[in-house]
This record gives sequence, structure tokens and C-alpha cells, in this order.
Amino acid sequence: MSNTSTHLFVPTAVPAVQHRATCLGPDGAVAHVSRVIRMIQGRWKLPILFRLYSDNAMRTLQMKRDLPGISQKVLTQQLRELVADRLIERIDFNEKPLRVEYHLSALGRDLIPVLIAARAFSVNHSMSDALDNQD
Repeated sequence: MSNTSTHLFVPTAVPAVQHRATCLGPDGAVAHVSRVIRMIQGRWKLPILFRLYSDNAMRTLQMKRDLPGISQKVLTQQLRELVADRLIERIDFNEKPLRVEYHLSALGRDLIPVLIAARAFSVNHSMSDALDNQD
């Protein structure tokens, strides 16, 4: 590979003699970033995560009220996926009537600074800036 093909590499703890697999392999940077994107992909996952970030714990009905336009079915589906990815935790109080609360897991709390950094990136590199730089 020539010296100009550095676009395939990202900073890692691997020594200077890097191989394509560092970036593109099954355990490479692309795979890990793609996994994170898959975990938060979905119309309602980010609003759910930020909502749980602002409140320590929320019940399903309260979340449904705070997210206008989401159906109960979609909310349940998105919550289940976030639980399966271990970004949030579901607490069942084993009470009648059913009482369940959701809160960010440790993994979810670790993800929040990444999401805040993504927001800052978006604010700092808005579409109008991108259009101005095309000239």
C-alpha cells in the first residue's frame, strides 16, 4: 500500500506497522462504529436515550406522553431493542397493576458523551457551513 492510502486507518493502539484489518477487519474500527450506529439507529432511540438522560427513571406512559407521535407498539419495540443492546435497563417492580420503569444503564451513560460530541460536531459543522465551503 502506498503512503497516500492512509484513509483506511484510524488511530488505534496497534503499532505503527498497521494492517488493513485494523480498520476494515471484523474487529476493526469500522465494525465497532457500525455497531454503535446500529444500536442507536431508529427514529425514536435517540429521543428515548436523551429523555432518560434528563430523568433518572421513567415509566412507559410518561415516556409516551413526552414523545408525541410515537405509538405504543413502536415505543415498546424501541425500548426492547435498547434493553437488548444494554443501553437502558428495565426494572419490573412485580406489582399489580404492572409497574415498570426504564433508566440508562452504565453503558448508556457511557454513550451520552459520544452523543453530545456528535451534537457539538453537528452544530459546529452545520449544512450552511458545508454549502459555503463548496465554492
